[in-house]
Amino acid sequence: MKKVYLLFAFALISLAVINSCKKDEIPVCEDTSNPWDGVEGQVKDYSTFSSERLAFGGGFSQSSVQTFTLHNEPRNVQTIKMYVKLRCPAGGCNAWDVFANIKVKDDASGLYYEIGRFITPYGVDNSAFPDGYEIDVTDFKSLLKGSTELRAYIETWGSDGWEISVDFKYTLGKPDYEYYSVNRLLNYDTNSLEGIPYGVTHSKDLTRTVTIPSNAAATSLRTIITGWGHTTPVDVGGRPCAEWCFRTHQVKIDGSDMFSHAMTAMGCASNPTSNQAGNWSPDRAGWCPGMAVPVRVDDFSSSMAGNSFNFEYYLQPWTSNGGTTSGTVGAYYATSCFVIVKSNEPVSRATVVD
Repeated sequence: MKKVYLLFAFALISLAVINSCKKDEIPVCEDTSNPWDGVEGQVKDYSTFSSERLAFGGGFSQSSVQTFTLHNEPRNVQTIKMYVKLRCPAGGCNAWDVFANIKVKDDASGLYYEIGRFITPYGVDNSAFPDGYEIDVTDFKSLLKGSTELRAYIETWGSDGWEISVDFKYTLGKPDYEYYSVNRLLNYDTNSLEGIPYGVTHSKDLTRTVTIPSNAAATSLRTIITGWGHTTPVDVGGRPCAEWCFRTHQVKIDGSDMFSHAMTAMGCASNPTSNQAGNWSPDRAGWCPGMAVPVRVDDFSSSMAGNSFNFEYYLQPWTSNGGTTSGTVGAYYATSCFVIVKSNEPVSRATVVD
């Protein structure tokens, strides 16, 4: 008899709970919490490479690949900032301004995606930037989560090099969109001389066919580009290509100019690292010694949802005559470009066909 009473009581309680969860047929007991609830405005710091020595020779390497644990919930991330600090090892830093970058491994493709690039200062550290070079890497938050493989690289050619530290700052809260995806368009960014050859015939493919997912809410392109080399003929003022010659390149969509990238002066003489031991103050073509390289973000005016289009990276025409002002022939644009898709529902990456 006691069991019958207990079962009857349990049934009454269950019915009451069910009824309490209904109001006009809307289940108000359903969990409606969001991943950003309770964390709005919080900042999470993550340290990765710590005083990692990058050099050439003396038992050192120009690159380091390591795995780190980062923030695990990208849907409550508003922004991610990366900070790169350079210190001089005992005996001093390397004497030259050289190409350097940080990449994250995309497990789906096995490729390393460039998330930020910087140019080392001549022979000194970057302590003039108290937190290090700041680079916004929010576009890569779908990859910068949980167990994450990163690659740090400095194209230095001495056994001195630098000691590099890389930190990330995640600002939490409701993001612009809950879901991001990223896919590469161009990754000619291994080093300064593996970029796009300029002024000569070459075999690098600068065209892609891109299809955007049907549930995209916003689409953008993210490009980093730096010019290298001292090839002639020189521009007015004795400016050889591609480090010094000012050019404007185009992103063509379906054959029409859509976005422009002006590789012009960016105020090298105002660099906070003003004690460099070299020719740091004259303006280069879109970069400066001892500074982060600008990230060029191009937003499409519509979401592009479900659209397919032809992409081309088009360099402003110029023809090399095979001469040089430095003894080394060759002009190059080290270039990375990605397509970023955002949505408030799970979204796949754009399809890219070479």
